[in-house]
Amino acid sequence: MNGKIRAREVRVIGQDGSQVGVLTLPEALTMARQQGVDLVEIAATATPPVCRLVDFGKFRYEQAKREKESKKHQHSNKVKEIQLSPSIDPHDFGVKLAHAIDFLCDEMKVKVTLRFRGREMAHKEYGFQQVQRLIAEVAPYGHPDQPPKLIGKGITAMLSPLPRTKRAKNPRQEEEVADPAADSSSKQIDRAPAHSSPSKPSAPAQPSSPRVGTDSQPDFNQPFSNLEVPPAEEQNESTG
Repeated sequence: MNGKIRAREVRVIGQDGSQVGVLTLPEALTMARQQGVDLVEIAATATPPVCRLVDFGKFRYEQAKREKESKKHQHSNKVKEIQLSPSIDPHDFGVKLAHAIDFLCDEMKVKVTLRFRGREMAHKEYGFQQVQRLIAEVAPYGHPDQPPKLIGKGITAMLSPLPRTKRAKNPRQEEEVADPAADSSSKQIDRAPAHSSPSKPSAPAQPSSPRVGTDSQPDFNQPFSNLEVPPAEEQNESTG
């Protein structure tokens, strides 16, 4: 680019893609400076080398943007694995099914594997039933490349996503779209002032009669600890 080009003469291509012609390197650099762009060598092996007038910073930005957009559509090359078992719990099966739908809606392939343990090999039909059940549930989102196969002590099946025009929408995304309305209504309910109930008058505290001893708990070793002691005036009258 610019001063790093070593050729004496270069074939110059304009910003609009038109052929400018063969120019000496100083002439090509002068033209690039006048237009406020860079002289970039795009074909070094040609005779003479081919250079183009382009804003290199903008060119790199647009190229990186195109690469980023192209990577978004390359999820089909990724493979996600989901493991099942012949005696899988219904709730666990639902979780695995939701993951498979998410992967297929993200343009990813799904590899379904089911492993037999111990005596489960004697009833392979239950394993095939679980795999076929998963395939039937994800039919609106993907299709199996081949029928499930028994390989060793397990069953494997590969699922590919359907085209976007034929694929159903992800139910989780539809729920996320519908959630904000419910959240706003719940917030309005939370903001409503709570009506405070009138407080009941508390009953007056009953005066406690003095008891012998300092502990509140009765002393079972002293049978007279629960006796009430009369006031001092009554004691004086009785003694007088």
